[in-house]
Amino acid sequence: MENRITSSKISTNLWFDHIAEPAVDFYLSVFKNASKGRVARYGNAGQEFHGMEPGTILTIEFKLEGQTFVALNAGPEFKFNESISFIINCNDQEEVDYYWDKLSDGGEIQMCGWLKDQFGVSWQVVPTVLTDLLQNSDPKKTSRVMAALMTMKKLDIAKLKQASEG
Repeated sequence: MENRITSSKISTNLWFDHIAEPAVDFYLSVFKNASKGRVARYGNAGQEFHGMEPGTILTIEFKLEGQTFVALNAGPEFKFNESISFIINCNDQEEVDYYWDKLSDGGEIQMCGWLKDQFGVSWQVVPTVLTDLLQNSDPKKTSRVMAALMTMKKLDIAKLKQASEG
């Protein structure tokens, strides 16, 4: 029996350049609450357009932490960029460290909690306390937090809290 993923009304489609299956396997290994769903395969129809061998994976459904995705195994026509990113809301520094280390391995570390994984997908690894610190009613505190944030790659909760307190 096929593993059907119950999806929400809107799902995220990720276009991969012939590496959908290794990408999905990687994400399933990183996220603890993850599952793989149905796999569709290319047939003979449309081969003059897609150029894929019949039987090659077309799409893979998967779910990470309740978010439904479809990985499209396509070609090099489209690339990921930072205009779309996935935010991982982390409860503590241990969780920030875990996701940062796993997702940045083989990828590209960026500023302010952003990174690109080895497949070029952009992620923001963010402690949930950051929102509280940035929404403080004291503008001096929020200014210090923002100044500290702008110097960080991986976010450090202790340093953000320290900046808030001055």
